Amino acid sequence: MIKKFLSLQWKEFTRSSAFQKGIAIKILLIFAALYFGAIALFAGIFLFFGIEEMFPNEDPMVIVNNFIIFWFLIDLVIRYFMQQMPVMNIKPLMIIPIKKGTIIHFLLGKTIISFFNIIPLLIFIPYSIVLLAQGYAPLHVIAWFISVMAITQALNFLNILVNKSNTVFYITLGLLATFAALEFFDIYKISEFFGVLFNGLYNHPYLVVLPIVLAAFLYYLNFDYLNKRFYLDGAISKEIKEVNASDLSWMDRFGKLATFLKNDVRMIWRNKRPRQVLMMSGFFLFYGLFFFTQKAYDDMPAMVAFASIFITAGFLFSFGQLVPSWDSEHYKMLMSQNIPYRKYLESKWYLMVLAVVISFILSTPYIYFGWDKFAMIAAGASFNIGINTFVTLFGGALNRVPIQLNEKAKAFSNTNGFNPTQLLIALPKMLLPVLLFYIPYFLTDYNLNAGIITLALSGVLGLVFRNFFLSQIEKVYQKGKYKTIEAFAEKK
Repeated sequence: MIKKFLSLQWKEFTRSSAFQKGIAIKILLIFAALYFGAIALFAGIFLFFGIEEMFPNEDPMVIVNNFIIFWFLIDLVIRYFMQQMPVMNIKPLMIIPIKKGTIIHFLLGKTIISFFNIIPLLIFIPYSIVLLAQGYAPLHVIAWFISVMAITQALNFLNILVNKSNTVFYITLGLLATFAALEFFDIYKISEFFGVLFNGLYNHPYLVVLPIVLAAFLYYLNFDYLNKRFYLDGAISKEIKEVNASDLSWMDRFGKLATFLKNDVRMIWRNKRPRQVLMMSGFFLFYGLFFFTQKAYDDMPAMVAFASIFITAGFLFSFGQLVPSWDSEHYKMLMSQNIPYRKYLESKWYLMVLAVVISFILSTPYIYFGWDKFAMIAAGASFNIGINTFVTLFGGALNRVPIQLNEKAKAFSNTNGFNPTQLLIALPKMLLPVLLFYIPYFLTDYNLNAGIITLALSGVLGLVFRNFFLSQIEKVYQKGKYKTIEAFAEKK
């Protein structure tokens, strides 16, 4: 039966619209995976020798155990935002004689063979081989390696629960916040406690059973959670809600754009997912506090420019990157209407511009850190309006992953609709403004004003060519229109 599931998954993958994407994107993603895999492999090989050189009087194994908890914490955070949840079209399987347990075991088993689980293998296998070559006890090294891999799988299964259950999410978030507060305010060094724990796993090989039991327990919790919700009526029934109508007649002044703008405002107001994104974008306003309050960044203006972009780009990055996925549930109907595609794109553009302007107004308190910092935020806002909005819209043409607006999968930031292509599109949005600032800054003998003016003018130039950019983006959307409709029609 597992062999049959694998066959069905392969057919679903090769026949899906995702498989039809441009070969260039596939090649870039493959190279990215190989690049990060190679970095992990070399890190594992040279980790021991690097630590030995930096701390000649310390045992590298002790140093690794003291700090490995931070690796696991970062791993958990990255998994939450980037790891895709186990997906399978299970509705047809519910009406044929296949045991529920078999399907659930297959779904959970898929997550074990994940890029996020392969990276630790590429790091810790060569590291363990180096330890053995350096004369460390084989039994201790093997038991420690198994413990690390078991904890990695435990994080994998914990991440699934965090994504599926609001209760688990808030408990996990509360624990992480408590640990961070205890560590930051020197109340209790949590890192030292985990250092002792991991050193204990190495010094006492029989303790390897604890991480294994933990991973097995979290696997069981996932199995139990899915098993209790594995029913046909729960899969196909729709929750009926009372919808409160709002008077948005004041938007009629925008002419033909009003219809689209009203739809977006209603969507954000009525649905859980876009409301979460709107709330999340507000946190970007505090991004400058991490950079402007640190004196170390006073000598790194390029990093300050990087932070200034994010302050006004919260809604642009979080909402804009999922255009047109927001409309995936009614995209076919929308595209069948007698309305220009250009107006649809312009409405999204105006919405992002409005969000940048509001964010810039709300960032006014940053004047406290100096007019130069606020001028950099203004230049970043100009770049976001004149360049980043168009780059974001262009990236949307490559985003054909549907979104369920009221999906209950995550408590805070549902990543349904996320795909690796967005990472490639995000690179120019983050790196280009840094280059536009730093190159004139460097060429004018470190003149801060030159970098700020160049960054601001780039946004103005983008607005001058607004119609040209929108026309080119419209052509890209029109070319892939039917592929997008087909992709959004695929049900998961």
